[in-house]
This record gives sequence, C-alpha cells and structure tokens, in this order.
Amino acid sequence: MSDTQDEQLSTDDLNQHLATLEIPVCPAIVMQVMAEAQKDEPDLRALAKTISGDVGMSALAIKLANSAAFSNGAPVTSVSQALARLGTRNVVCVVVAVALKNSVTGVPAAVLESFWNRTSLMAIAAGVVARHHYGIPPDLAYTYALFHDAAIPVMMRHFPDYQKVIAAATAQGTLLVTVEDQHFQCTHAIVGALLVRNWGLPSAIREAVRFHHDKDVYELPAKTLPSLGLSLIAVTHVAEHLASELRQEQDLDVGEAHFNQARRHLGIDDHDMEELREELQAALS
Repeated sequence: MSDTQDEQLSTDDLNQHLATLEIPVCPAIVMQVMAEAQKDEPDLRALAKTISGDVGMSALAIKLANSAAFSNGAPVTSVSQALARLGTRNVVCVVVAVALKNSVTGVPAAVLESFWNRTSLMAIAAGVVARHHYGIPPDLAYTYALFHDAAIPVMMRHFPDYQKVIAAATAQGTLLVTVEDQHFQCTHAIVGALLVRNWGLPSAIREAVRFHHDKDVYELPAKTLPSLGLSLIAVTHVAEHLASELRQEQDLDVGEAHFNQARRHLGIDDHDMEELREELQAALS
C-alpha cells in the first residue's frame, strides 16, 4: 500500500500492516517523568533524582544544556543545573530521547550508533529552527524530529534486506520512503505513527510522522493534518535539508520540492535562510 494512496489510515489499517512487527513500548520511566512534568508544580528534585539514576539521561541532559541552543553562561555540570536551564519540557525530551534509543535492539551496534547520532543532531537542528520565531514549541519540534524516522531501525530489525533497500535508495538518488513502499508495501512513516501512538505522545506528532513523506503533504486538508502537525514537518524539512547540506550529505529524506514548500509555509526568505545556516552550523558543530 502506498504511503500516498490514502490520506489517512485507520487504527485497523495500521494494525493490519504492522501485525508482524515488534513495536517498542513506552518504558515506565518515560511515563513517570511525563506525569510529573505535566503537574501544575512539578517536583524538580524528584525529576532530577530520576534522571540522575540513568547515566545516559544524565549525560544527555548536561550535554544539551551546554549546547549552543541552550548555553547562556557558565558550563552546567549537574543534572539539577541542567534541569534549571532546560526546563521541565525540554528535560522530558531528554528522557524520551534516551528511552527511545534504548528501546530498539537487534540491530548492529555501529549501525544504531550512526543512526541515533544523526537523529540526535536532527532533533537539535529542528529545535533551533523552531526557536527562529515561527511560533512552534521547540520541545515539540525536538521530540517530533526524534520520532519521525525512529521506525527505520525497527524495520531494519524486522526486514533482513532493509540495508539493501537503503543502499538502493542511495544509489538511485531516490527518497527512502519510495523504495520502502516498493519492497515492503509499508514505510517507516506508517510504522512510526504506531510507535508514537504506543508511546502516548501528542496527536500532532503522530499525525506529522504519518504524513511527513506524503508527496502532497503541504496540500492536505486540516482535518487530515492539522496546522501544528504540518508546521512540525516544515521545521524538520528545513532542518534536515540544511543539515545534509552543511554535512555535505545526499538528501534522501526531504528533497528539493518539500524543502521549498517548507520555506514557503514558514515564510523563510533568503536572509532568514542564511541566518539559519549559521545557527545550525554552530549547533551541529
């Protein structure tokens, strides 16, 4: 079934396509942190204690707090300091990022490391673009960017020849999602939508993941893809395309057409684009 054949898949459609796939479930620590963060007055001490108990989460929280996107003074050296600088919503992003990375197994370590390194950079880049006065919550953009391609290693684990599909897309200069559909009648956008649903993330993220490779994504009606979901896609399209350009990589995810549509949707002119290049260069260095 083509990713662009229907405007919207029902839950039954998703389950039918993915019945044989093992979709990672949301870990208890994520639900615990999300529940605390959503309180009117979150217990910051409790959040810091929970995150400090996980080496990966602690390291990422401190790293993010010291990144170009958040650094505004002396270096952060503790989880408590990172929490104070990042705020609870961004700390939830850290927890989700590490939990998502840890939830996918059964793929060669080197492959996973390369994938998650790139995904983490894309998430930071999406947050940078979102903060560039477009009125889109940076934490939501960060989380969406983490998940929009997160189903790739899930499919890699399930389909033994998935690496060949990636190689074929690269050789042909074709979007990965197109080659996925030809080989598996299923794409990482469809798998990713169920993954997001399983983790209980906002519907805007789920809808954006589902449609981010639709060829007509910028023309879909609001009832299918609400404006916030489309804006998340646009921000990440810009971030991915520019990151590929800055890293001198082939862009097999966005393409020139979607990049230009994203620019128009966000109202980014050439001057804005140059500023974004400079900001992303600093953030990704």
